[in-house]
Amino acid sequence: MALADQADIPIRTRQAADLVGATKMDRPEWLAVHPGSGEVYCSLTNNRQRVDVDAANPRRGNVFGHIIRWREEGGDAAAGSFGWDIFVLGGDPQHADPEKRGNSRGDAFGSPDGLWFDRDGRLWIATDVSGSAMHRGDYARLGNNQLLVADVVSGEVRRFLTGPRGCEIAGPTATPDGRNLFINVQHPGELPGGRSDPTRPLAGSGWPASQFANVTGGRPRSATIVVRRDDGGMVGV
Repeated sequence: MALADQADIPIRTRQAADLVGATKMDRPEWLAVHPGSGEVYCSLTNNRQRVDVDAANPRRGNVFGHIIRWREEGGDAAAGSFGWDIFVLGGDPQHADPEKRGNSRGDAFGSPDGLWFDRDGRLWIATDVSGSAMHRGDYARLGNNQLLVADVVSGEVRRFLTGPRGCEIAGPTATPDGRNLFINVQHPGELPGGRSDPTRPLAGSGWPASQFANVTGGRPRSATIVVRRDDGGMVGV
């Protein structure tokens, strides 16, 4: 394949990368830049079809995904070289296959997706395990999708919240003062086949209507929620 001109590169970025021999990654999803160090973090959600491994994608049939980070030479985003490492490998620490146990220092997770740094440099990680994988097979012990927060210096990862059944957690962000954390709850109630069933709308979940005592029979709906501390302080501290 030939690219017509320079404008073709941002349009056909994957094909352009293939032409110059770029490393094929395991389904990159989100990028986040550390507000202090300038390091770039990228979530690689999973790649069950990977056969050939490399340093940046070290697991065949990468069902749990990982997060990679890099730092440009001299802290210059226009630099021609960079250093990198794998921040964390997702996985189930009780898995029978050692390659699928991951190396999280704290709470277990898989399929990292949304990434966001708060102003103090904590990395928030939202997961997107598909409805077809959730609660079964390799993911039998990991529960619903979740939002976690990581200390990028120590590597410690802790679960902050768990979403309703069948949902994806996405798009964490906060107000500038850090006192209001916003989180998107996408497609709650998705069934194991990856779809909802119009004839059985409550088969997977009734969220958010199920959270209110005076509401019954509400269909599951996507929503944005806001989290605040009772004492008004910064969320996550």
